[in-house]
Amino acid sequence: MNPERSGLVPGLYLVSTPIGNARDITLRAIDVLRAADVLAAEDTRSLKRLMEILGIPLGDRPCLAYHDHNGAKMRPRLMALMAEGKSVAYASEAGTPMISDPGFDLARAARGEGHLVTAAPGVSAVVTALTLAGLPTDRFLFAGFLPNAKGARRNALAALKQEAATLAFYESPKRLGAMLADAAMALGGARRAAVCRELTKKFEEVREGTLEELAEVYAETPPKGEIVVLIGKGDSEKISESDLEDELSAALDEMSVRDAADYVAQANGIARRPVYQLALKLAKARG
Repeated sequence: MNPERSGLVPGLYLVSTPIGNARDITLRAIDVLRAADVLAAEDTRSLKRLMEILGIPLGDRPCLAYHDHNGAKMRPRLMALMAEGKSVAYASEAGTPMISDPGFDLARAARGEGHLVTAAPGVSAVVTALTLAGLPTDRFLFAGFLPNAKGARRNALAALKQEAATLAFYESPKRLGAMLADAAMALGGARRAAVCRELTKKFEEVREGTLEELAEVYAETPPKGEIVVLIGKGDSEKISESDLEDELSAALDEMSVRDAADYVAQANGIARRPVYQLALKLAKARG
């Protein structure tokens, strides 16, 4: 046995990797990457590049790709290696494995077969964003990526309106403007938010404002890089009738009476029937 790789017992080691700055790697993560019998990664090129920067030799060890598209085929191979007494280190492309990451299914499978599953923790984009943005951090809800389709995205946001927690999302730069506009409609344009971009990298930026202000900023100029969107806490105050009419009127500009009623009722956590009746009344008034 290689003396450099004699310190790890068989099992799965989930290794957090830097989201930008390579020096954010932890000493324990370096130890695991140096000692593991087998390396697996969402992107093997990124892992090999990181190891080169850190001076960790790959040697004759296998470095296997494991991602959403090949997981069903690769998991049995990794399970077999652990069963043979190998230590397997899995690294996400950037950040913490298991957080919007294909490592979830791998860890669940390993645990289900009785293998050791442990972590070398480190940086996470969502926690880094919460640290910097200035929004409340005592309670937060991480919702990952929202649906691509406009209607599904609005419904997902509306369902979160009453959450008394800072909402956290990962988002594509190309969809950012549309997502912020939908968030302003579903959650209220005056709600405080922050767009956190390229965290720990050279062009790191945290832009704060209301959802309405941020939607205007990014409507025509999509940014570059990795994005985390944070939205401040909701509240459970009852909506006034005039505000309800305003929300329904805005929804009726783009939706049918039925869809507008469903959307506004869900967004405000209130019964659908009176909202539907009000929507009918507003629609008739429009002619």
